[in-house]
Amino acid sequence: MTEGNGTLVTHFILAGLTDSPDLQLILFIVFLFTYAITLAGNLGMIVLIRLNSQLHTPMYFFLSNLSFIDLSYSSVITPATMMNLLTAQKTISFFGCFTQMYFFVALAGAECFLLAVMAYDRYVAICIPLLYMVVVSWRVCAWLLSGTYVVATINSLVIILFVSGLPFCKSNLIHHFFCDTSPILSLSCKNTLETEIFIYVLGGLTLVPSLIIIFVSYVTILSAVLKMHSKEGRKKAFSTCGSHLMGVMLFYGTMIFTYLKPSKSYSLGRDQVASVFYTIVVPMLNPLIYSLRNKEVKNAFKQVINRKIVHQKR
Repeated sequence: MTEGNGTLVTHFILAGLTDSPDLQLILFIVFLFTYAITLAGNLGMIVLIRLNSQLHTPMYFFLSNLSFIDLSYSSVITPATMMNLLTAQKTISFFGCFTQMYFFVALAGAECFLLAVMAYDRYVAICIPLLYMVVVSWRVCAWLLSGTYVVATINSLVIILFVSGLPFCKSNLIHHFFCDTSPILSLSCKNTLETEIFIYVLGGLTLVPSLIIIFVSYVTILSAVLKMHSKEGRKKAFSTCGSHLMGVMLFYGTMIFTYLKPSKSYSLGRDQVASVFYTIVVPMLNPLIYSLRNKEVKNAFKQVINRKIVHQKR
């Protein structure tokens, strides 16, 4: 916390999504329904993969971690947003604000890296299947996953240290429904150009390598799939990769739209809609995308249900 204009910033006020009481109630119900599906879908995916031995492969290991990340960063944002929709006093402490920002940035960064790792996993499985368990061994999986979390955590910590050290003397009103970098940077009474450039560089080091890995992996995969003689093999490859590509486009599309621009161009309505999409909607959609388009997941779910029915009959 820093002093500015003779006052010490001890808390922020979140403007939220709307001032209309009727609309706030509607949004609360929608978010509650969405969050319930997010919890059920992601927890269900994690439990299903853990219980079914046929899903104990690197691909589903990464998918269960994707569900964990989606569940976590949705939980960082959605419950607090719903609470603010029902209360008149929408304050958040200085520490609470930057704690929320820290976990959100770390988890979002981890998802970027994990999506790249999943693309690499599909490349190895389709293009060099005979070496799959050697190239993507459980030891390699552990290293890739550990690196994903460690790098994302360090990036987030560095960003938080830079942003929280700025002087805030213009206002403590955040024109957003959660503590995000762009609306908070706009509150500083100091020129934030250097901080913005630094954040863009860190963001670029997260987004660009991840996107390059995803792009190269899928160009190679597409080339290999088109050379397959088996229609069933092509169908299976397109089904598996199609789910991942849809998840990538949803997540990266809104992220790039929101963050790869100067904070001065922050638009309250436009950016809030994009933020709602990637913080609340995408975590709900991911388990649906990966389960509805995946025969192995659907078969595993049917097996669990059948076992439960048989157990109840006994």
